[in-house]
Amino acid sequence: MRREDIADLAAFAVVAEERSFTRAAKKLGLSQSALSQIIKRLEERLGVALIARTTRSVAPTPAGERLRRTMTPMLRDLDQNLAELREFRNKPSGTIRITSVEHAARTTLLPGVSKLITDYPDINVEIVTTYELSDVVAEGFDAGVRLGEHVAKDMVAVRMGPDIPMAIVGAPDYLRGIPAPTTPQDLASHRGINLRLPSPGTINAWRLYQDEREVRVRVDGPLILSTIELILDASLAGMGLAYLPLDQVEEHLRQGRLIQVLSKWTPPLPGYHLYYASRRQTSPAFRLLLNAVRYRA
Repeated sequence: MRREDIADLAAFAVVAEERSFTRAAKKLGLSQSALSQIIKRLEERLGVALIARTTRSVAPTPAGERLRRTMTPMLRDLDQNLAELREFRNKPSGTIRITSVEHAARTTLLPGVSKLITDYPDINVEIVTTYELSDVVAEGFDAGVRLGEHVAKDMVAVRMGPDIPMAIVGAPDYLRGIPAPTTPQDLASHRGINLRLPSPGTINAWRLYQDEREVRVRVDGPLILSTIELILDASLAGMGLAYLPLDQVEEHLRQGRLIQVLSKWTPPLPGYHLYYASRRQTSPAFRLLLNAVRYRA
């Protein structure tokens, strides 16, 4: 059925229901002459008279009445379906898949998502934590979260938070056995607790200031782990120095369970960004997610 057939049948149904071209035209927002032409065109296309017109009345013919009885429930169902679609638009739903590093997931992504899924219970969010730089399109994710410097240029990036203060910390028991470092060069005599990155053989480098520039230092040590939670546990146990986000160790520093070293040598990391394909047609649910996690200084 052609699009114009549906429109003409809908116009006929209003005329048959109202039994008046004047009232039907007003309801449809058309002129009476335009509505009359629509009914005439429909009758010619079907080859049967649908409306009987007299100077006093407008009424469906027997054929028109039969068509009206057929069309009325169909149009009612269509109106109901359209109303449900409008309700669907007003109540966003669906599943959003996000890949994120664990620290970003805990500190910036999860707080925004928590409010989102509370306010919109038909939205589901799946967060997959990994340090791998994922191709969100190829791997079926709606978005990813990484440090701003790691976002590909062809992606749309939305900043999620401020730059991330970092800290090099060690337990008092560990630092009793060896002098605390006062310059980056002193790290050569310390054990580092390191983070394994997904690429084979890749250990996360510690970023430090040296000679007024940022350098990346690898601190050798006997322990390599895959999550910052394990690194924190190992540092609390006195196994060596650890390079961690400051917000993860602040309470331990206040309680004296850890000691921060080289604070003036440790620059912040660039803040986390949520990134997604620029060609993506964002759904209402995804737009709500963007608003929920967007950084507001």
